[in-house]
Amino acid sequence: MSKRMLLVAAAALIDTDGRVLICQRPPGKQLAGLWEFPGGKVEPGETPEECLIRELDEELGIRVAQACLAPFVFASHTYEDFHLLMPLYLCRKWEGFVTAKEHSAIAWVKPAKLGDYEMPPADGPLVAWLRDLI
Repeated sequence: MSKRMLLVAAAALIDTDGRVLICQRPPGKQLAGLWEFPGGKVEPGETPEECLIRELDEELGIRVAQACLAPFVFASHTYEDFHLLMPLYLCRKWEGFVTAKEHSAIAWVKPAKLGDYEMPPADGPLVAWLRDLI
């Protein structure tokens, strides 16, 4: 039996010190307490880049230009109820100050330390790619 496909776009925001932003999922949400890359569900008629521009504004209060989103790698993971396809984009430039508007907490983490944070199963494999890049 095939599962529904869920397309989610995520961003690895990288600051000038080479740290990556991760966000803690709030109580009451699926996978609450786990750390993830910011982003969200791609809405019908929306491109992954448009989704990220919208989500980063809603979740973190920052403005990102599409030209500053570089496709990097993707995750493909089967959960119990659905299959997740998640492109991860790199972003090194944005406008505004990063603020946790929808998450319990945010953290700027060196790639080598990302493994110290418990992440959803789909996010974990992306960490190795970031560690090798940055």
